[in-house]
Amino acid sequence: MMKFSLTRMLDREVGDLLSDRWLFSLVTWVPPLLFFIMWWIFSQGIATELPFGVVDLDKSRTSRALVRHFEASPYLKIDDSFLEVAQASSALKAGYIYGLLVLPHGLEKQALRGRPPQITAFTNGQYLLTQKLITSALVQAQKTFTVQVETVRNLAAVTPVFDTALSSALPISSQPVPLFNVGKNYAQFLVPALLPAVWQIVMVTGAVLSLSLVHRKYTLIRWLGKAPARALLAKMVGLSTIFWLHGILFLTFMYVWLGWPMRGEWSLLLVSQFITVWASIGAGCLIFLLIRDAASSLSIAAAYVAPALAFMGVTFPVTAMTLPARIWRSLIPICHYVEIQFGQVNYGAPAEMALPELGALSLLLLPGLIALILATRLAGPSWTKPKEKPHDLS
Repeated sequence: MMKFSLTRMLDREVGDLLSDRWLFSLVTWVPPLLFFIMWWIFSQGIATELPFGVVDLDKSRTSRALVRHFEASPYLKIDDSFLEVAQASSALKAGYIYGLLVLPHGLEKQALRGRPPQITAFTNGQYLLTQKLITSALVQAQKTFTVQVETVRNLAAVTPVFDTALSSALPISSQPVPLFNVGKNYAQFLVPALLPAVWQIVMVTGAVLSLSLVHRKYTLIRWLGKAPARALLAKMVGLSTIFWLHGILFLTFMYVWLGWPMRGEWSLLLVSQFITVWASIGAGCLIFLLIRDAASSLSIAAAYVAPALAFMGVTFPVTAMTLPARIWRSLIPICHYVEIQFGQVNYGAPAEMALPELGALSLLLLPGLIALILATRLAGPSWTKPKEKPHDLS
């Protein structure tokens, strides 16, 4: 009988879902559309040809050769039409260029005398990615040019052997070797964090709106009926099944269809997603059952999950966060899931390394259990039942 009742409740959930176009859209085609839009925004992967200004005050052969080195960088699109610093500075402040390089008077004379010339570069620090790329490109181009000049000077004056002249020009060399994301693809860095963050927002708001729908349609107490825990559990089962499929979809999209590297265990990711889905839906249900108002519940849900991207540790290190921020982060399911996802996808970490985050995710199932208990109390005999004729809940 219990199995039959739960089946009827699931059928009722499907009917309620189909009766509301916005809720149906939110839990079906809107999340995949959002996933695609997030990927499409960063689909280029690598930022190239960033507008960059050069003011060449020396107008010498050396300064022109240095500008050509900067032009060779795929990250820079050189605009050397600026005649004075004030003109280029105005373009930088207006956002027409992301950086500015000033080659001073006497650059070639200082280079020929063996003195390092003073080259001044300005970048817009408000754009973290562009500043990082431009700074890296400038350092690499100037380093290459300086080594070439020093090597030629050493060959002419000190050591006629090329290897010796090169080692004298560059006594200490470095070779960065990335452990993952070898191509420095920005999409592979940011999209795997953006999609789970959007996914969790949809899950929590979907749970709130789903309970809001039955509250408007039947009133919450009537909808809970004589088996409140079972009614709420049926809703959670239906939503969790749909949203888990969404999670599997974005993993498949990134690491199968797009072919991004996947070094870990799929089974561990799927289990982590399953727990994350239940924890998120449970949190959304608890928020609505405590407040029982759609607008207020959505506001609190947004305040709860919206900072997830900032708290993941992708754009800002967790170790540098304040204690309140770390506490808040520990209460957001997706932050623990992303740690597992990055560990598996990027590093192929052993399963035992994911156990602390899996334990934290399991603790975040408690809001769902509390929501089931609260639903039972709300439907208890101490509450006054409305006298108007109830809607058909079959």
